[in-house]
Amino acid sequence: MKQAADSALLTDLYQLTMLQAYHDEGLDGSAVFELFVRALPEQRNFLLLAGIEQALAFLEQLSFDSGELDWLRATGRFRTDFLDWLSELRFTGEVHAMREGTVFFANEPVLRVQAPIAQAQLVESRLLNLIHYATLVASKAARCRLAAPDRLLVDFGLRRAHGAEAGLVAARSSYLAGFAGSATVLAGQHYGIPVFGTMAHSYIEVHELEVQAFRAYADSLTGLRGPLMLLIDTYDTEAAARKIVALAPALERRGARIASVRLDSGDLAAHARLVRTIFDQGGLQEISIFASGNLDEWRLRQLLQASAPIDGFGVGTALSTSADAPALDAVYKLQSYAGKPRRKRSEGKATWPGAKQVWRCSGPDGRLERDLVALADEAAPAGGLALLQPVMRAGRRLAPPEPLDALRAHAAAQLAALPAPLRGLDAVAAAQAYPVAISDPLQQLAASLDRQPH
Repeated sequence: MKQAADSALLTDLYQLTMLQAYHDEGLDGSAVFELFVRALPEQRNFLLLAGIEQALAFLEQLSFDSGELDWLRATGRFRTDFLDWLSELRFTGEVHAMREGTVFFANEPVLRVQAPIAQAQLVESRLLNLIHYATLVASKAARCRLAAPDRLLVDFGLRRAHGAEAGLVAARSSYLAGFAGSATVLAGQHYGIPVFGTMAHSYIEVHELEVQAFRAYADSLTGLRGPLMLLIDTYDTEAAARKIVALAPALERRGARIASVRLDSGDLAAHARLVRTIFDQGGLQEISIFASGNLDEWRLRQLLQASAPIDGFGVGTALSTSADAPALDAVYKLQSYAGKPRRKRSEGKATWPGAKQVWRCSGPDGRLERDLVALADEAAPAGGLALLQPVMRAGRRLAPPEPLDALRAHAAAQLAALPAPLRGLDAVAAAQAYPVAISDPLQQLAASLDRQPH
């Protein structure tokens, strides 16, 4: 049996009932769908794309197995001839996409699918599911990275993520956006992401004395790979720091070196200052201070503005839930069918018709200056870079998956190229928002479709 995340049944019912209706009507023309975000959340000046690799993997393996077809048959909602046809369905279309780690804005297609209507329709729900969440977390992580550009950042979000797949996606997306790694062990195996860990308060509490816990934990890890980090705020943070000063020389003689300590509660800035002073006076300048506990980009900025001597941060709940902006208005809409452009005209939800390209223009200093959303067959604007590139043809990827570290480097370059107002955490004024223009031919096409009877 397939894993749930790989099942073709991981979709909305109406996708399958529409497919049956398409089949009954003999509608099998080529369709173009595009995935985009209608509007940025109020708390976001940009978004950072993630999830394209998972989306392509899903498209390549799309099929219905016998167990899935038997279940559909048992529902009584589908005819036998349709289910027989469904048993042969595979994705055979082509895909254009922005590169993962690319900064993008509202109304810019990040993924374009062209395939027979049934195939292009069926994949809507899962493509949105994959790209929406990955992008949500990557964008949140990017803000944390911009708030603390020179600090170690680690994903601590698994336990508050909305499910197992979400925890893994959050680890990958945050690493893509610039985090150093994750506490999620499986992310290390799956994606090669560095994994980080410390100890829990429970480990300290099962020992009669705090110093016994420190010593036992250090002894257990001596000779093994990975830095030794001790948690020091179970009882009295500053008293624990003094115990570390007394214990460190003996541990060093046994081959155990304390790399860092973690603070997880209280006034992190005040505790960090006191601990730093105790360590420096005790000759432990090399021990770094790591903090966690309900952190987000705003708290990171506050701590750094207060000159808190904290070298790294674990960001959990706010990251894996994107707590301040937990959803994007992401959609996947039909733009062309059987060679004819289509346009949704619903109030407040109108779409720009036709297959499109996003062109990006940068200044001589490499900073992003403006984008243009145009029809795919329009000429390139002067100096424009086409963001949507072919990644799949005839249902198969055109190249192997790009290494995650390469995508991470691309994301870092994209964030560095953002105009200064967009790099801040506060929402920019309309006059400072990044300009995204709609080309004249695209506007004219939309107007001509609006004049046609429906």
